[in-house]
Amino acid sequence: MFPLLKPFLKANTFTDEERIELYGVSEKDYCFTESIEEADNVILPMSWNYYLKTKTTQKAIKIIEEAKQLNKKVWIVMVDDFGMTFPQYNHCTVFRSSGYRSKLSLNHIGMPSFINDPLKEIYGTTNLFNRPYTEFPTVGFCGLANNSTWNVLKEWLKISYRNIKYNLGLSYIEKEQLVSPSYLRYSCLKKLKMNSLIISNFIIRKKYRAGALNNQELQKSTIEFFDNIKNSDYVLCVRGAGNFSVRLYETLAMGRIPIFLNTDCMLPLANSIDWKRHVVWVEYDERHDIAKKVINFHKDLNTNKLNELFKSNRLLWEDKLRLNTFFKFTNE
Repeated sequence: MFPLLKPFLKANTFTDEERIELYGVSEKDYCFTESIEEADNVILPMSWNYYLKTKTTQKAIKIIEEAKQLNKKVWIVMVDDFGMTFPQYNHCTVFRSSGYRSKLSLNHIGMPSFINDPLKEIYGTTNLFNRPYTEFPTVGFCGLANNSTWNVLKEWLKISYRNIKYNLGLSYIEKEQLVSPSYLRYSCLKKLKMNSLIISNFIIRKKYRAGALNNQELQKSTIEFFDNIKNSDYVLCVRGAGNFSVRLYETLAMGRIPIFLNTDCMLPLANSIDWKRHVVWVEYDERHDIAKKVINFHKDLNTNKLNELFKSNRLLWEDKLRLNTFFKFTNE
């Protein structure tokens, strides 16, 4: 479902107070109508992935064409790790987390991963945890990373198989670059760990969520994950199976500084957010110098500047990257 609709398509007993508590959105923030003529924006209720998988694209295209005739903009969302082919319509805005910026038209724009507030949910507060500035930066990471040759081969084979199906017209899933995400993370962590001027705070998993099988294990792995961010100055944020990082938004929400490896990503509000003010920006072809990038960034800070950046990153997430704010900025 389109993310903005989720807080509103509820049972009649669902109150606006519950809506605000769960989603941070009020019924006063938006006005919905079933009439295209009355709308400022038309929303396709389900993701484009859904229409493709259920073979109901003609139903969606009918709405898109009707909106075009009435000179209305249409909002469409793509979900999951991989993008899917979408026909070129200039009056459509396609929101997506994954994809390659240089290969897509400008009406495809980055969408954040909408997460719950970890400070409130895990620690019962909305106050940031400040940290003293130290000469050597502490870099955190808790998650899946793997340097196994067999694992790299498996990931390459999966990508190659999907790409072959796309080339043969047997799949709607867009082509992916031949990159092993788990090895990419491992190689960046290794570069950081080898540098004596960086304090590494790494918990490296061989399985997603430490292979948790029940709620108790999931809760434990979640607390370990966010404690790792809390006890670090910087957090390595590298793409996963899809070309985006949920960890980027989790790090900002915790008021920490992402080390962002840019793999031609679709960052949200890229025209209005100066992302390089909020993250240690590392281009993909600069990844071998990732430790030097972090050290040089850290040298320009002190305790006051470090904690001010923590605060600025938290406010960026609160003000522009949550469900209740993102689509308002998009519409400006």
